[in-house]
Amino acid sequence: MSPLIPTTAEQVKLYCAQIGKDPLLTQGAGGNVSWKDGNILWIKASGTWLADADKKDIFIPVDLPHLRQEMTQKNFSVTPKVVGDSTLRPSIETMLHALMPHKVVVHLHAVEILAYLVRANPLADLPPLIGDTVKWVLVDYFKPGAELAQAVSEHIADNPSVNVIFLRNHGLVVGADSIAKVKQIIEDLILTFNSNKGKSLPKQEASFMPKEVDGYVYFQNDALHELARNIEYFNCLKTKWALYPDHIVFLGPAAYVYKSYDEFMRTRVTMNELPEVIFIYGEGVYVLPAFSKAKAEQLLCYYEILRRQQTLSQLRSLSDAQVLELIDWDAEKYRQQHKP
Repeated sequence: MSPLIPTTAEQVKLYCAQIGKDPLLTQGAGGNVSWKDGNILWIKASGTWLADADKKDIFIPVDLPHLRQEMTQKNFSVTPKVVGDSTLRPSIETMLHALMPHKVVVHLHAVEILAYLVRANPLADLPPLIGDTVKWVLVDYFKPGAELAQAVSEHIADNPSVNVIFLRNHGLVVGADSIAKVKQIIEDLILTFNSNKGKSLPKQEASFMPKEVDGYVYFQNDALHELARNIEYFNCLKTKWALYPDHIVFLGPAAYVYKSYDEFMRTRVTMNELPEVIFIYGEGVYVLPAFSKAKAEQLLCYYEILRRQQTLSQLRSLSDAQVLELIDWDAEKYRQQHKP
């Protein structure tokens, strides 16, 4: 008797649980995955973690024909109709998943690829790296949600066979007829980008014990303290902080950087509220005790992206206007506050 073949739902959930535990592929509640089953689009709920896919109900069903009808009217800001009585909200990227024709769609913030997409001119790197191994397009940065979905729809209209979408200052979207095909495409891309990554800056070992800062704890990751100990990284905190949406949403629009411990202590007396994370040059990275795992993963993602650059001067930050759109957005406030 032949073994039972797992359903698409079972395969997707298993894959999500696997990649959700890899911080180089997805960080906290970031990323989203979907599959289509007849008239139903199953999409990850906002604020939930892919890592929980095998033990929690993080996917919710929405009415796919309704979304497709709205797309024909160019209405990309439509509220998806949830099928059933779930109280969770569909991902803010639901329309992006609906407009792609593939059965399975995976959207990730994979570090190896994002390290290229935050550069000023990713088109200088992508064609020689990828060639025609996949059908791909590069989409400029747009605010996640309706604006991004509309931009992607225009690219798909011009390139109907596309199955890989690179989103500048954002991430990667892959579509295929099965989770196995999606997995293979992503693994091949990661291998390609990883073999061509930049040269990381040399570590600068501290020859002293870091100072204690009242109310804060020293971040529990030795490598990450390079952000405050290496002058090139430290300058990036001030000038290249806003590289992609999730970093801003979870960690704020600007970094709290201080040239010395004494400078922070002088500034501290004027603060009404302590920042959750601070960077003190020559000392390291300090966080409040309540600093969440989701925020820690975002901070580590930022460091991993910086250290994959040939030169930090080539990075492209989001504009002040684009940052303001993200920090004053109800959909993202919900995603942060939701407890999966």
